[in-house]
Amino acid sequence: MLFMKILKSISSFFDLLNTITGSICAFFAASMVVVVLTVVILRYGFSISFIWMQETYVWLHAYIFMMGSGYTYLSNEHVRIDVIYRGASIKYKSIVDILGNIFLLLPFIYIIWKFSFPFVARSWSMNEISREVGGLPALYILKSAILVFCIMLFLQAISNIIKSIINLTSIDKS
Repeated sequence: MLFMKILKSISSFFDLLNTITGSICAFFAASMVVVVLTVVILRYGFSISFIWMQETYVWLHAYIFMMGSGYTYLSNEHVRIDVIYRGASIKYKSIVDILGNIFLLLPFIYIIWKFSFPFVARSWSMNEISREVGGLPALYILKSAILVFCIMLFLQAISNIIKSIINLTSIDKS
């Protein structure tokens, strides 16, 4: 019983982290709209262009998708084939979720992490900047979005596994 409470607390904490991250992504989305609008007005209204502004909305777009992956999974808004899953029992859904997370999602996250970590570490070690003149410095921050993606999605996968285990154990008791 205590173990299940600890698991619920861990799951709730991971859900909270992804909810906060989702809110940050919403702010990034609003910011991206303002930046794009500004770029368009400056370019077509005044024939002025800044590379750093264009890169800013690309960076925001990248972080919205990469950071928001865990929140999307938390909200159950990810892509799923619902033909069989939608009408299934809670027990069936819990088993599918556990197996899918362990055998599909977690290995995917591991592979992304394994191959992107050296890429991001190299970028940090060389203090990489934009190739474009007038572009944003600290390109390693953009590349770090890949690792943020892995972390946030990993935390949510663990949370979903915990919730599925709790669902299975509560079904067995009833």
